[in-house]
Amino acid sequence: MKSMEMISGFIDLNKPKGISSAAAVSRIRRLSGMPCGHMGTLDPMASGVLPVAVGNASRLFQYMLDKEKQYRAVFRFGAETDTLDATGTILRDGLPVPSEEEIRAVLPTLIGEVDQLPPAYSAKSVGGVRAYKLAREGKDVALQPKRVQIRDLTLLGRVSEDCFAFAVSCGGGTYIRAIARDIAKCCGTCALMTSLVRERSGPFTLEESVSPEELTSENWRDHLLPPEGAFSMPALHFAGEEAWRLRNGQKFVSGATDGEYKLWLDGDFYGIARIEEGIVRAKVKLV
Repeated sequence: MKSMEMISGFIDLNKPKGISSAAAVSRIRRLSGMPCGHMGTLDPMASGVLPVAVGNASRLFQYMLDKEKQYRAVFRFGAETDTLDATGTILRDGLPVPSEEEIRAVLPTLIGEVDQLPPAYSAKSVGGVRAYKLAREGKDVALQPKRVQIRDLTLLGRVSEDCFAFAVSCGGGTYIRAIARDIAKCCGTCALMTSLVRERSGPFTLEESVSPEELTSENWRDHLLPPEGAFSMPALHFAGEEAWRLRNGQKFVSGATDGEYKLWLDGDFYGIARIEEGIVRAKVKLV
């Protein structure tokens, strides 16, 4: 069995509503005694899938940025807050609530590659300062629209007089509460997000997730998923002297096509290899 220092992998965490992503990850850090990081922050009011990297698995996050994410959200129409969700201060209320037919009519205009303006209360950097810090200080937040990919946006139905449920499939970096704002704007009104559940993030699903309360110092390893399963990429296998050379930072000629590969050394997943002009080297090491 590998020593504690050699363990790397992912935990498919079901973050509960009411705590920050950082707080949820800190529990795993305490239980495992290892460095941990998360991908795709969920706000405290949101729940659902939060991929947590244990050990050196966070070095693989850059290869997982384009993974599809799926959400179930509830938007309240006719009201607006400064944060675009139910945690903020009400700015407007009592505006018109669109019909299901009106909402469905505008959804196709928001699907595809779209320029989305991030919320003022977000972690976007403005002049080296987080936008939410400026917003809390009452300062103007000048954010630029960002191109995001919204693959599917479906109205699931009406849940109350002014609230509707939606299913969203999108790429990384998409703000779901900004979708509420944009749908409402197309309907000539305003909206805010009252509920959000992330049901999938790449290969991590809500059905297979584990809650922080289920994890203990004795069982957390049982929920650790192999890092090589978290992303798709062709593989290279080396053994013996070639494996030794790559472990020790050496390069050599390879017959494979230039590009990046999952790297296996002596039968174990080691990290990421890069081949450039026919020369292979270990680019990302997990051990």
